Amino acid sequence: MGFTRAYFRDNDPRFWTAFTPALIAAALLFVRSPASNYIFDEQEALLANPYVNGEGLAWWEALKRDFWGLPPERSIGSYRPIPNLVWRALWQISEAPWLHHWINVVVHAANAALLSWLAFRLSGQRALAWLVGTFFLTSAVLTEAVSGVVGIADVLGGLGVLLALAALVLRLWLMPLAVFAGVAFGLFSKESAIIALPLVAVAALLSAPVLHQRPHRFTRTLLALGASIAALVSYTYVRRHFFPIDLPQEMRVAPSAAELPERLLFEFLRWFQQPRLPHDPINNPLAEADFAHRVAGGLGVYLRGLGQVLFPWSLSGDYSYPQQPIPAQVISAESVAGAFFFVCPLLLALGFWLRALWFELKLRRASSADFSSDFSVDLRGAAREKLSRAVLLSLGLLWVPVAYFPHSNIPLVLPTVRAERFWYLPVIGVALVLAVCFARLKFWLPAKWVSVAPAFAVVFLGFQAVRARQHALDYSSDLHFWEATRSAAPNSAKAHLNYSVMVGARGHLEERLQLSKRALELAPRWPMAHVYYADTLCRLKRPDEAWPHYVRGFKLAPNDPNLIALGLQCLWDEKAIFHRHDELLQLVDAHRGSWLAYLASDIVHHGAERGGVEKKYRPRGYDEGPKAER
Repeated sequence: MGFTRAYFRDNDPRFWTAFTPALIAAALLFVRSPASNYIFDEQEALLANPYVNGEGLAWWEALKRDFWGLPPERSIGSYRPIPNLVWRALWQISEAPWLHHWINVVVHAANAALLSWLAFRLSGQRALAWLVGTFFLTSAVLTEAVSGVVGIADVLGGLGVLLALAALVLRLWLMPLAVFAGVAFGLFSKESAIIALPLVAVAALLSAPVLHQRPHRFTRTLLALGASIAALVSYTYVRRHFFPIDLPQEMRVAPSAAELPERLLFEFLRWFQQPRLPHDPINNPLAEADFAHRVAGGLGVYLRGLGQVLFPWSLSGDYSYPQQPIPAQVISAESVAGAFFFVCPLLLALGFWLRALWFELKLRRASSADFSSDFSVDLRGAAREKLSRAVLLSLGLLWVPVAYFPHSNIPLVLPTVRAERFWYLPVIGVALVLAVCFARLKFWLPAKWVSVAPAFAVVFLGFQAVRARQHALDYSSDLHFWEATRSAAPNSAKAHLNYSVMVGARGHLEERLQLSKRALELAPRWPMAHVYYADTLCRLKRPDEAWPHYVRGFKLAPNDPNLIALGLQCLWDEKAIFHRHDELLQLVDAHRGSWLAYLASDIVHHGAERGGVEKKYRPRGYDEGPKAER
C-alpha cells in the first residue's frame, strides 16, 4: 500500500507512467471469464463475419466491407475498417472471444493514461491529473464497451479522438498533421469520432494559453479545425470509393419547404452518403416517432444515461422496446430535465471560458503585456491553477452534450435507442468535470469536514469499480448475459426472447416457451416474437399450435427470409407441411414478389428433393460461422 501511495504521489502521470497501473486496474475491473463464449452481437461480428474469418477475402478488402463483413449492397450501415483489421489479425492467433476482448481492455487503459497525461499538461497538477484518468478508467457505464468484443469500435474511436487532443501540445507546424492522423484513425474506427471536428478545435482555442507560452490561439484553432475537416473529407471519399452505396430516393431531392438548418443537414448527409441504417422499431421505437416526440424521447434517454454515468445502480446490455418507448407527451418532466442538462452545461462552459479570459486579462496587466490576442506570459502557481481549472471545466462541460449529440437520435434515427457504449466519448468530459469538482471539494466543505473530503472520492470510485466488475461478470456466458439483461431491463421484449433462445439451446424447451410468451406479451406486433414462440411449440412437437403464430409472424415480416426459413424448416422436420399446402399457397398469392411467396412456394413444390428449405436459405445455426454470400 505504501509503494502504491508513493507511486502516485511522487510520479507525474506521463503516458507510460500512467499506463501500467491503468492496465492493471482495467484488467481487474473489465476482463471477463476465459470460458466465455460469443455473446449477443459477437456472433455476427466474429463468427459470421466473412472478412474476419478470411473466407477468400484479401486483407486490404477491409476497405470494401462494413463492420459485420458485409458488402455495400447488404450493409446495415457501420463502416469501420480498423476494427475488422484488428479482429482478423487476432483471429490468426485464436478464435476465442476472450482474446478479442483483451484489445479493448488494453486500449481503454491506454486511453485513461493518455487522458491523465493531457490533464496534467493542461493543469500542471499531479493529483488532479491522476484523478481525471481514474474517473474515466473506472466509469462503470463503459463496461459494455470494454468487456464486449464489439466495443472495440468505441475504444479505438476514443483513442483517435484523444490522440487528436494530444496533438494540441505539439509545435504549430506539426500539430495539424497529428490532428489529421488522430481524427482519421478515429473515423475509420467508428463514425461517432466525427465529434472531434468541433471539440478538438474548441479544445485548441481553450487550451492554447496553458499549453504554449505563445498561444497563437486563433491560428491553432483554425489549423486544428482544418485538419479535422480534411480527415473527415478523406474518410468520406475513401469510403465512397471503396464502399459505394445507392442513395435512397428520399436523399436525392432536397425538401423544398425545409428551414436552413434542415437543408444544411440534408446537404451534408447527401454528400456524406451514410450507408442505410436499419429501421427497426423494436431496437429503436423512436424510429416511428414524429420529430417532436423523437426529440423528447432523445432528451429523456440522455437524462437517464447521464444519471447512469454518475450513479450506475443498474446496467443492462439492452434497452429496446418497450423498455424505452416513444414518450406519451412532448413536454414532460423528463424531457424538460433532459433539455436542461443538455443546454445548461453549454452555458456553463461559456461562463467558465469567459472566466478564463478574465484571468488572462489580469495576467496581461500584471506582466505589462500588450492587449493583442496573441501574448506571451509565464504561468505559474495560483495564476496557472485558476486559469487551467477554468479551461478544464469549460472543456469538460462543453464536451459532454456535444460528444453525446450524434447518439441522441435527434439529428438522425439510430439503429439502437440507447446503449451504454454510446457514453464512451462523453465520459471523457464527465471525468474532467468530476475531477475538478472533487479536487475543490475541500474548499467547499465546512472546516470540520475537510479531513474527510478524500473519502468522498474513494466512495464514488469504489462504487463505480464494484458496479463495473459486477457488470463485467455478466459477460461470463451468453446465458448469464441475457439473464442479467432481462433482470435489469424487465420490459425489454428482446431481452426475454434472447434469454429464451439461450435456455432453449441448452434443451429447456418448456422454460423457453414461457420466456418467449413473455416477449410476445411485451411486443405483440413483433414478427420475431411470433415466429420464435411458434418455433418453440414446433420443437415441442406441437406444430398445429405453432401454425397460427407462424402465419402471424410471416404476415408481419413477409420479406425476412431468415424468420420464414426458420419456421418452414421446423414445420418440414415435424412433417407438418404436407397438410398445409393450400394455406401456404394462399400466403403465396397474398404476398406475390416477397420472400414469403418464394420460400413457401419452393417448399411446397421442391421440399421433398431439398429436405425442406433450400440449404443456402436456412438461417445460420447457433455458434456457426459465416454463410456463403448470395
